[in-house]
Amino acid sequence: MAIRKYKPTTNGRRGMSTLVNEELTNSRPTKSLLKSKNKTGGRNNQGKLTVRHIGGGAKRKYRVIDFKRNKIGITGKVATIEYDPNRNANIALINYRDGEKRYIIAPKGLQVGMIIENGPDSDIKVGNALPLQNIPVGTVIHNIELNPGAGASLCRSAGASAQILGRDGKYVMVRLQSGETRKILGTCMATIGVVGNEDYELVNIGKAGRTRHMGIRPTNRGSVMNPNDHPHGGGEGRAPVGRKSPMTPWGKPALGYKTRKNKKASDKLIVSRRKK
Repeated sequence: MAIRKYKPTTNGRRGMSTLVNEELTNSRPTKSLLKSKNKTGGRNNQGKLTVRHIGGGAKRKYRVIDFKRNKIGITGKVATIEYDPNRNANIALINYRDGEKRYIIAPKGLQVGMIIENGPDSDIKVGNALPLQNIPVGTVIHNIELNPGAGASLCRSAGASAQILGRDGKYVMVRLQSGETRKILGTCMATIGVVGNEDYELVNIGKAGRTRHMGIRPTNRGSVMNPNDHPHGGGEGRAPVGRKSPMTPWGKPALGYKTRKNKKASDKLIVSRRKK
């Protein structure tokens, strides 16, 4: 994986960089694992805008990813490593021995031709998925479930990983990338290794057009709006915020305001909060 930097031949090229995906082996996805993806423009089923700054963007199809890893006891062979426009990690096509094909998140070090397994009896090697209670202490993992059988919800983006710290009865202690340490049921599945494509965060977008291709629309600062549009708006010329802390457009504090609700059941599973 390498970063390609461009010469400043135009204003848009100045500072721009792209990712050279040398590990990708196939440019066309498997048709049976594709689904159409409709654009929402940030609007809900009533047509109301619920998420701002979304719209436009290049057309893309969704790749169906196997986050559950429930092909227990059936080995699979890595056929290709592919680009996925819906996420910053690459994906790998797995051909299982029974003829089924599935996509998984491609961990660092996974190569075409490697054999992967799922289940409690799998070896501790990159790409294999096991229940947390069967993974040795100190192992680096990704693609972690929070509820058994629900599919992975933690450590799925490029370069993400977590580490197993120990065991506490039916729970396993896991330190997440944010610095938070929490207990997760030992029957939840996780995959060995670190998610690949870790150089993704080093890419410099370079120009506004590339963000528009991603489906992100421009963002206006609150200080340039009118007072009826934003708490920071109004005043003659450039004016300071004029409040104790910055506010969201809806008048809520923008910094340090806790929005976590209805999580009492999982609060007791958090051993230590993330780093401040």
